[in-house]
Amino acid sequence: MKKDTTTKLGTDSIGKLLFKLAAPAIIAQLVNMLYNIVDRIYIGHIPNVGVHALTGVGLTFPITMIIAAFSLLIGMGGAPRAAIKMGENKYEEAEEILGNCFISIIIISILLTIIFLLFGKNMLMAFGASTETLPYALNFLNTYVIGTIFVQITLALNAFISTQGFSKISMLSVIIGAGLSVILDPIFIFVFGMGVKGAAFANVIAQAISAIWVLKFLLGNKTKLKIRKKNMKMKKSIIIPVILLGVSPFVMQSTESLLNVTFNSSLQKYGGDIAVGSMTILSSLMQISFTLTTGLTQGAQPIISYNYGAKNNKRVKKAFKLLISCSLGVTLVYWACIMLKPGAFISIFNSDPKLLKTGIWAIQIYMATSFVLGAQAACQQTFIAVGQAKWSIFLALLRKVILLIPLIYILPNFFSDKVFAVFLSEPVSDLIATTVTVITFKIQFKKMLDKNHKSIDSRIALQN
Repeated sequence: MKKDTTTKLGTDSIGKLLFKLAAPAIIAQLVNMLYNIVDRIYIGHIPNVGVHALTGVGLTFPITMIIAAFSLLIGMGGAPRAAIKMGENKYEEAEEILGNCFISIIIISILLTIIFLLFGKNMLMAFGASTETLPYALNFLNTYVIGTIFVQITLALNAFISTQGFSKISMLSVIIGAGLSVILDPIFIFVFGMGVKGAAFANVIAQAISAIWVLKFLLGNKTKLKIRKKNMKMKKSIIIPVILLGVSPFVMQSTESLLNVTFNSSLQKYGGDIAVGSMTILSSLMQISFTLTTGLTQGAQPIISYNYGAKNNKRVKKAFKLLISCSLGVTLVYWACIMLKPGAFISIFNSDPKLLKTGIWAIQIYMATSFVLGAQAACQQTFIAVGQAKWSIFLALLRKVILLIPLIYILPNFFSDKVFAVFLSEPVSDLIATTVTVITFKIQFKKMLDKNHKSIDSRIALQN
């Protein structure tokens, strides 16, 4: 089996590799984020119903995040393990991981589709849907979940493309879907008069095309890891370690869903539909910051995983140092832009005076310390890249589940302005979580590398 592309992960310049792998990942993430933003802009400007339609679609965000989370459970749990196996020159074992992950996402997709079609309405009501926003939320959701299997295939299996070093192919997997959605959205929403249902229908078609692209590559001759029928028989010894490592990105994504529900229900209680609508915009803007750091960590993951498997600690450390420097730089620049021109960012989504006023006020609270999240992303994702499930799970739970969600309920008890208190919970959580993450990583990273070095000594001793 040819290994030209992957072996470069262990020999080429770290800076060159990170740029080569991260740049397409960032472009892909930004294009996908642009689609999400454009999608909401289209929906927000539907004549006469834009505000309620935008809020309604925002209420479906937790469910779409859960669907994406399950793809990360398998894709981000399997891809780093496959990269480590490639670093150890165990390509057949890496292909077994791919095959097990493929059949897993098929099963998960079927189950999720059934669950959301049956219980979607009840979930939306629990998420804070009002009589005005529920019809829009339900129209969007019932169409979107039909394409669950396409979302799962695209997101989960694309991780196996990028982890082999095929960054451009991975980028195109995302750009194809996002680009088609941007083109199809206005056609289905305005020309065909389908409204929010049209936005969801455009998404399903686009994701289906992306899924075909991903499968065609992983079944073709260019890939180093190929989907093979013989590897589709699920084995506990393979799928359990994948799930354990994938729990961290799953928690990060799925708790984004739970977090969105918590924010929306609290804001609906204290500030009504305008506050919830503002949160829809704020979450989109915060997602841009996460998108940038995600692209960087996706670029660094194959480098770190491969070299960790190859026992090359020097390259692992160098890759991490470059990753955290770039991540912090990106989040700092983006934060500065938001703080200097908040109105310019909020007005992109909707020009309603009340929504604009609330959004400008809220974003300066909500994103007050978001610049530190670059460090948290770099540390947490490096734990995943080297296969450290325990620490990555803890840090994934820390920011959102242990800190942020309780703070959303606790802080309003200490402030007369309840809406302010809800938004304040985000920067408080970000600052505490990042501090704990950096300290934990500094201690544990050294121990992991020492253990990795000792395994080399043990292997040499056995050979002698």
